[in-house]
Amino acid sequence: MDDLRPILLAEDSIDDVELTLEALRKEGLANRVDVVGDGVEALEYLRRQGPWAARGGRRPALLLLDIKMPRMDGLELLREIRADAELRTLPVVILTSSRQEQDLVTSYQLGANAYVVKPVQFEEFMHAVRQLGVFWALINELPPDDTGTKGAE
Repeated sequence: MDDLRPILLAEDSIDDVELTLEALRKEGLANRVDVVGDGVEALEYLRRQGPWAARGGRRPALLLLDIKMPRMDGLELLREIRADAELRTLPVVILTSSRQEQDLVTSYQLGANAYVVKPVQFEEFMHAVRQLGVFWALINELPPDDTGTKGAE
């Protein structure tokens, strides 16, 4: 399944990472899920810098992005992505526990494709993540991956 683009999960909570990975596995998605713990690492991943400099493969099909992260939060990362000509078309879904209206408004102003509040109940969380994975990784049509793949395919 090398033709499937990976999903990038930017999340600093180990528990939320495990729940998200489990939900995507239960849905049977074949996409690889790469996990980073903050916005700085996510940007390095996307730009193939630092520890991700040798990363092969394609640009992610989707970035599942938490807002509250150390070093660079999700909103700062989203701002960087939308300002970068090679990354600006990357689908970004905010997956957060924040119910603050300002976070919601700012996310959309910065170009988020969707804003999903993490349900508190386990089964609701699992269901929401499975639906996100199916839509964004399988149903959604992505723009051509003609950036950042020189020699990677």
